[in-house]
Amino acid sequence: MAAMEVRLPVARKRVAQSLALAAGESNKHLVAPGDIITTDTGYMRGHGTYMGEEKLIASVAGVVERVNKLICVKALKTRYNGEVGDIVVGRITEVQQKRWKVETNSRLDSVLLLSSMNLPGGELRRRSAEDELAMRDYLKEGDLISAEVQAVFSDGAVSLHTRSLKYGKLGQGVLVQVSPSLIKRQKTHFHDLPCGASVILGNNGFIWIYPTPEQKEEEAGGFVTNLEPVSLPDREVISLLRNCIMALVSQKLILYDTSILYCYEASLSHQIKDILKPEVMEEIVLETRQRLLELEG
Repeated sequence: MAAMEVRLPVARKRVAQSLALAAGESNKHLVAPGDIITTDTGYMRGHGTYMGEEKLIASVAGVVERVNKLICVKALKTRYNGEVGDIVVGRITEVQQKRWKVETNSRLDSVLLLSSMNLPGGELRRRSAEDELAMRDYLKEGDLISAEVQAVFSDGAVSLHTRSLKYGKLGQGVLVQVSPSLIKRQKTHFHDLPCGASVILGNNGFIWIYPTPEQKEEEAGGFVTNLEPVSLPDREVISLLRNCIMALVSQKLILYDTSILYCYEASLSHQIKDILKPEVMEEIVLETRQRLLELEG
């Protein structure tokens, strides 16, 4: 008979809580819906709050943030709220007249206009009726793209653009979906990691992991995708990075290039499938957090 591994449930302490205390994060003001934030009437009401009986009350569960006299609550788990300049990874859900609908983990579908994208080869000209008829040749339902937020409408819907050659259609890789609140805002969200894989950390919580290309297809205009078989070492690195990201998410650690790389290095002594075990997750995230504290201190 084949050997079978049986795991029984055990009570475990949350490593993230003890690490947060060690990192000096205990001063964060966490609130639940209905909690009174302040009774001082001199503060202005921000997102995630409402006024009741001259008291500022939280409407969502999250962390209280104060900027001068403005108080808001940043939800711990929420849909993506777009901001101009954000980098997002999305999936085409519908092809419409002169536009594509894109799923970006927000309340409403985002929009990518035909006029807001590069034509194949980076050609610059006005869009014609032939371009409109060929929209499905460029992008069709199910395709993954990377894009930048161009505008946010009054109802919260997001308009995207792919006018830079670094944006466009995504080829072979792995998509990981996490909470947008765990993505750290940086100057760049495209990272070529030294382990041989690259990641796109979308502000909307969609992370794309793919093998680092040997040469940049600058002349492709974001439409030529490499469909060559991915080698076994590359697939192993991508799988390892994916499991490391899931381990960081399980302990609510902020995701950016350094934290992912440190977690990857801490996991090299384990098999890929073992990283998803709770005790291994805690071990590698503990080591990652300690290295990050040493780097900051």
